[in-house]
Amino acid sequence: MSCNKGGVAALEWYTFKRPLPREATAVRRRTYRRYFWLVPLLLAGLLVGGYGWAFKEVTVVVDGQERVVRTSAGTVGELLGKLGLRAARVEPPEERPLARGTVVNVVTGRHVRLVVQGEEREIFTRGQTVAEVLAGQGMTLAGGLRVEPAPETPVTENMIVRVVRVEHASVVEEVDIPYGIRREPSDSLLKGETRVLRKGRPGLERRVWEVEYHDGQEAGRLLKETQLLAPPVDEVVAVGTVQTISRGGHVLRFSRVLTMLATAYTYTGRNTASGVPPGPGVAAVDPAVIPMGTRLYVDGYGFAVALDRGSSIKGNRIDLFFPEEADAWRWGARWVKVYVLD
Repeated sequence: MSCNKGGVAALEWYTFKRPLPREATAVRRRTYRRYFWLVPLLLAGLLVGGYGWAFKEVTVVVDGQERVVRTSAGTVGELLGKLGLRAARVEPPEERPLARGTVVNVVTGRHVRLVVQGEEREIFTRGQTVAEVLAGQGMTLAGGLRVEPAPETPVTENMIVRVVRVEHASVVEEVDIPYGIRREPSDSLLKGETRVLRKGRPGLERRVWEVEYHDGQEAGRLLKETQLLAPPVDEVVAVGTVQTISRGGHVLRFSRVLTMLATAYTYTGRNTASGVPPGPGVAAVDPAVIPMGTRLYVDGYGFAVALDRGSSIKGNRIDLFFPEEADAWRWGARWVKVYVLD
């Protein structure tokens, strides 16, 4: 009995461990190949399922504007960070876990530069208009305060809001009124000569201004009233019209007459500025007053021509040539009438 039992056990073990026939092995290999393509499909399904599990659709309402987003954020605060939103107020709170279908209401804040009567500070506000910004700071526009821009202006990032104290005052001032000059022709004066017949006198006017001050600084003024206290008096000037003179038995016609300081010089060894040698009748002048080459008649000297100039001869100056040094010294410096001949 025992031998038979042992033989049966040995037979069963051998049957289990012996190799399968070649045909059975081929069938098993074909079975593996038939289902091998299911492995990538199974992996893709797992990935898609994981993606769908990780991302969720939520509704975000930012300052009243609604949109739907897909996100993997775990909390409301993480969602705000991913969206780049800085909230002044958010519902639900930022620490609340985020679930599919959650509605997040966000009121954003903005940086505003608030200038109050010249003092500037930066604030972070959730006000949507300038008026709401002021209200958030506990400010009202009473007592002569004015805000720029207007209270209904929408708030933008880094907006400058100015609150100024506006005051008005009346300012009275008295100012001079300039007088005019009235010219009258005179046949007793040579052309180019003038004489003041009556001196002018400025008038006086009182002006009343309404001045507007912003934070103590004048911002504008409006003329409200004027009162003439004294009228101006015009100056009267006689203007010469005579254009002929008689000198040495000759009648000379001139275009103008100048009163000039006349000096004298003699030979220097150099030619004149016009290139000709100096000689009697040569005069040095300021070309800005008398053009070079102009014919002249100088009282006490006679006829002359402007052919030279000098560094010290400026304005109403004239330098007259004398052949003899003694004559030049005798002439010296004197005021004379110089006639510009036609």
